[in-house]
Amino acid sequence: MTVREGDNLALLPSVRDGSIALVYTDPPFNTGRVQKRVQLRTTGASDGDRRGFGGRRFRTERLGSQQFDDSFGDDYLAFLRPRLEHLRRVLTDDGALLLHLDPREVHYVKVELDRLFGRACFMGEIIWAYDYGARSRRRWPAKHDNILWYVRDPKRYCFDYDAIDRIPYMAPGLVGPEKAARGKTPTDVWWQTIVSPTGREKTGYPTQKPLAIVRRIVRVHSRVGDTLLDPFAGSGTLGEAAARDGRHALLFDASPTAIAVMRRRLATWI
Repeated sequence: MTVREGDNLALLPSVRDGSIALVYTDPPFNTGRVQKRVQLRTTGASDGDRRGFGGRRFRTERLGSQQFDDSFGDDYLAFLRPRLEHLRRVLTDDGALLLHLDPREVHYVKVELDRLFGRACFMGEIIWAYDYGARSRRRWPAKHDNILWYVRDPKRYCFDYDAIDRIPYMAPGLVGPEKAARGKTPTDVWWQTIVSPTGREKTGYPTQKPLAIVRRIVRVHSRVGDTLLDPFAGSGTLGEAAARDGRHALLFDASPTAIAVMRRRLATWI
C-alpha cells in the first residue's frame, strides 16, 4: 500500500497508463460549506453542561476538530476535468471508475464522463441511501449519495457476481422460508447507515464513508492482487478495504490531516 501527500493533479502523471484495475474516489462535493468533524468526549458530572435521560448531568470535553473547504462554485467541473482525464488514462483495459458524488453535482459530472469515456461505457448508477440526520421541514430530506460506474471497455470489465454479499428481504413474508433464509443480492440502491459517530470505525475525518460500502465495490469490481487507486483518499477507507480483501492500494491526498489519519488507520498494512 502506498500513501502519498500532495495535489493529485501533480501526482497522477506518475501513475502508469493502464496500471489501475479500479478507481473508487469520493472527491469534494462542492457543497459550498466547510466540512467539519468535532471530536467530543462526554463523562458523567453533577455540574455538567448537558442533561441526559432521567435528569442525569454530563460534562462535554472538546478533543479536537478536522475540517476542509468544500466550495468550488462554478469552477467545479474545471477542477475535476483534468483529474478525470488522468483517471481514464490509468485504467486497465478491463478497469472501472466508480465516482462517489451527491445530487448537487452528479448530473453535470455524468455529462462530462459521457464525453470522456463515451456513453456506452456508462454501466449504471448506485444510490447509497443512509436515512440519518436532520429532517428538513421545507423539502424532502436529501439522504442519499450517487456513485457513477464507468468502464474502459463495456465488452470487457470485472463484475464478480459471486462476490456480492447477500442481504435480507425487506418483506420476507412474500417469499418462501428458504428464500428468506438465503437472502438476496442488492439492487443498485444500497441501504447502509453512515459511519457511527461513536463507533469503532470512526476516524474523526469529515465525510468518512462506510467500510461496508467500499468493500462491496472492491470485491465485485476488482480481483485479488489488483492495484486500486483513490486520488481523494481522505480517511483511507479504500486502503483498508483493499488490504482486507487482498488488493494493493495507491492513496493520494493533499491534506496533511488526511495523511495523518490514513497513516494511523492503515499502520498495519503500510
